[in-house]
Amino acid sequence: MSARHVIALDQGTTSTRAIVFDAAGAVRGVAQREFPQHYPADGWVEHDAEDIWRDTQTVLREALARAGLRAQDIAALGITNQRETTVVWDRATGQPIHRAIVWQDRRTADVCAQLRDTGATTIVQAKTGLLIDSYFSATKIAWLLDHVPGARIRAERGELCFGTIDCFLLWRLTGGASHATDATNAARTMLFDIVRQQWDDDFCALFRVPPAVLPEVRDCSGLFGATTPDLLGSAIPITGMAGDQQAATFGQACFQPGMMKSTYGTGCFALVNIGDKPVISNNRLLTTVAYRLNGKPTYALEGSIFVAGAGVKWLRDKLKIVKDAAETAALAASVPDGHGVYAVPAFVGLGAPYWDSAARGAILGLTLDSSAAHIARAMLEAVAYQTRDLTGAMAADGAASATALRVDGGMVANDWLCQFLADMLNVAVERPRVIETTALGAAYLAGLAVGVYPGLDAISYAWQCERRFEPRMGEQQRQHLYAGWQAAVKRVLSGE
Repeated sequence: MSARHVIALDQGTTSTRAIVFDAAGAVRGVAQREFPQHYPADGWVEHDAEDIWRDTQTVLREALARAGLRAQDIAALGITNQRETTVVWDRATGQPIHRAIVWQDRRTADVCAQLRDTGATTIVQAKTGLLIDSYFSATKIAWLLDHVPGARIRAERGELCFGTIDCFLLWRLTGGASHATDATNAARTMLFDIVRQQWDDDFCALFRVPPAVLPEVRDCSGLFGATTPDLLGSAIPITGMAGDQQAATFGQACFQPGMMKSTYGTGCFALVNIGDKPVISNNRLLTTVAYRLNGKPTYALEGSIFVAGAGVKWLRDKLKIVKDAAETAALAASVPDGHGVYAVPAFVGLGAPYWDSAARGAILGLTLDSSAAHIARAMLEAVAYQTRDLTGAMAADGAASATALRVDGGMVANDWLCQFLADMLNVAVERPRVIETTALGAAYLAGLAVGVYPGLDAISYAWQCERRFEPRMGEQQRQHLYAGWQAAVKRVLSGE
């Protein structure tokens, strides 16, 4: 039975974890490490890729030990990752030339604004499904090549590699034998044509990225390489890879058009399956690759919110309103309503559907009666309001209405938040038995390639709902609260 286990590496924005799953998709061992965030300037966010690599090795070993397994007992390894975060490293030594630039980072916002002014948005969106924004990897790569001495010349000579975190970890895990990524991560760079499923030379020229630095793009399920034997005691095939939100979509078994999931971690990301034909959004959403199997992509419309759990972390670490994130549920429930207080957590700008990189956070509607409970409640409510922004844009783009929203991520352990989501969206919210579906999706992708999981139908059958939250708020109250949110957002928009 032990050979029927899969290990998933889930490398996120604030922590790295490894989870061992069995053939039924049940968790058998977990290990997690948080790592430092670096903020060298306003709107800048960096990670030390060596911190991530160190923690990766640690959590893989610890998860195996806690599952009571050895490397030779593991059929496959799957990788899922924070998307868009950009690493450039030396092809000969594997050493990064600079800290990784994180997806939240806004240092290239001015460059993106200049590109938008040239009228490039239409062609970029038509081919990549993305809006021109510093969120994505392309301008981050160019910044690194321009600001690290000698980097651009070295890149053009083929001496440097670019990768998102999945790609960097694959390189390290395989001892430099594999420089590859999957279609979901490639689709988040602004350099990948999601229709032709290949890197686009015109966009490489537009964003000033030498094609020589780019990795090979593969399906989400298939052989990427194997860990070096010295790392965990014996080699493990690496057979699954997807960006975190696509992995969560897979783990939530959203395989039919109209099925929708929303993940609540550092940010919030909602994806709705739109089938095998990409639909370009007219409402500032993203069109992305949900997954690619056997060379065939399935697409999704995505709304990206930059701050969800990060707002609660801010309450804990900076305002010190709570000592633990879980306390926010009781605080929110301790007051009968929000008392007119709205939090707009635009700490690093606003994502979909606003895409305003210059917006900054605010807490509005404060009076002398406002308390820490009202502020905590407002931060949770903001997550639901932003989700409604996204679902409204998806409906306007013609996406089929979801009969339920499948949720996952650390925040959805909060019952109060799940109920408010159901109330604000006026749709049932389904929380699965395994809420860490990002890691589960990576495990499913890896296990599909080696026969641990027999197919998509089996994965759909295995999905289980732990609790279903039905809407119970009246329509008048729902509209009143949402109108207050819309007014609050207008107060922080930069007017770009």
